[in-house]
Amino acid sequence: MSELTLHATTSGDSGPRVAFCHGLFGQGRNWNQIAKGLSDIARPTLLDMPDHGRSPWTERFDYVGAADIVADSLRAIDADEPWIVVGHSMGGKIAMLLTLAHPQLVDKLCVVDISPAPTTSFTEFETYIEAMQAMDLDTIESRADADAAMQEAAPDPGVRGFLLQNLRRDGSGWRWQPNLEVIGRDIAAIGGWPQDDVATLAPFDGPVLWLSGERSRYVTDDNLAEMRRLFPKVRHVGVKDSGHWVHSEQPEVTIAALRALIASER
Repeated sequence: MSELTLHATTSGDSGPRVAFCHGLFGQGRNWNQIAKGLSDIARPTLLDMPDHGRSPWTERFDYVGAADIVADSLRAIDADEPWIVVGHSMGGKIAMLLTLAHPQLVDKLCVVDISPAPTTSFTEFETYIEAMQAMDLDTIESRADADAAMQEAAPDPGVRGFLLQNLRRDGSGWRWQPNLEVIGRDIAAIGGWPQDDVATLAPFDGPVLWLSGERSRYVTDDNLAEMRRLFPKVRHVGVKDSGHWVHSEQPEVTIAALRALIASER
């Protein structure tokens, strides 16, 4: 049993419980639009993952531990009803581990643009982390200053804005919400996949939706066999005109796919 309780925001009055696990440097609120699109038929819960947003920090990152923390947080919210779990990128790996290790807690699973395998295209995050750690927060007077400081490491304005949502201002000045020390140190584990731990777990026999972006590098044909082995009832849907951030690039498609999963028979 974990002593950590994740920050969570729940909406909706009735229907199945749906938990959202965001990716690296994300926050639960990144899924607000999707949650609103489901709140008439479900009770969405937006979670801040460990070491992110308003959730507690840990001393080290590993997927088994993160999955256990999420499982305990979901049980604290509702231990009587199984959950539909949605996870993107890092959160998708946490969601897969959660489902395999705690199958009694999960009714259905949706994995968004990630695979049960080491992620080779993760190196750009190392550059981002170095730039975030190198920023002299004492000299930052505005978000424009922070944006300028990140421009070389993250030239794409959308990526830069995504990273800078993690910069918060309080009474003592600017601070990063994520645990940059642990994330930076354990980035190889975040990009990895705990194959030895997974090998001891039984496949999950419930419905699984696997969404991937048409332009993304995070899901390949090489991953199909392992995904089907772990999740025999998986349904793979490629989302056109989308990269890695499927839910923000194609929110209507994401909402429609999740509504269909929620309504489907187990």
